[in-house]
Amino acid sequence: MLFFQLGNRLYSKITTSINMRFTVLIIITFISLNVGAQNYKKSICQHRKEYKAEFKEEGSPLKTEEIRYLDFFKPDEKYSVIADFKRTFNEKPFDMVTSSGKKKRYAKYGELSFQLDGKTIVLEVYQSLKLMAMPQYKEYLFLPFKDATNGNESYGAGRYIDFEMSDIKDDKVSLDFNKAYNPYCAYTDGYNCPYPPQANHLDIPVYAGEKVFKKKS
Repeated sequence: MLFFQLGNRLYSKITTSINMRFTVLIIITFISLNVGAQNYKKSICQHRKEYKAEFKEEGSPLKTEEIRYLDFFKPDEKYSVIADFKRTFNEKPFDMVTSSGKKKRYAKYGELSFQLDGKTIVLEVYQSLKLMAMPQYKEYLFLPFKDATNGNESYGAGRYIDFEMSDIKDDKVSLDFNKAYNPYCAYTDGYNCPYPPQANHLDIPVYAGEKVFKKKS
């Protein structure tokens, strides 16, 4: 009987110890995830602060007093994904239609594939022939896209994401729709803003990045 009592006490102590360790592990994990989410949110808020500051520079489509009307979806880490990159070679340049009716020459540089809302999505990445000839912009890559929020929560003609060739590492790239922004045509007339090609039209909503611009009277 004594043997069984000692065994039960030992088992109870071991079980309690394991439960405590498991509980502590859960708490630590929760805190780590929460801190990570807060840090991510801060990084996006900082990005948007810097983005707004650019509109104070010469040539901005907005007046200083209009900058406060820039609006964004709440930062959501769900829309920050690691995409697989596939380089496409020997692509023929084509004319990308713009808001003014004029055309701009681009070439497909590659494809990005990733998972979002349980779907596999493939988007095309482009390179401007004009910028390719400029040393400071020769690595600039352009990702225009449309989604199901266009015309309602976001600008009707689509939004853009930029990155550079150096952002592609081991055939992967961090793609963050929280950094998606509006073309200048969303604010005023007089610009030649490329329309996203059909290949980059998403049938799902992307509740991330910049919202439609509504200047209040």
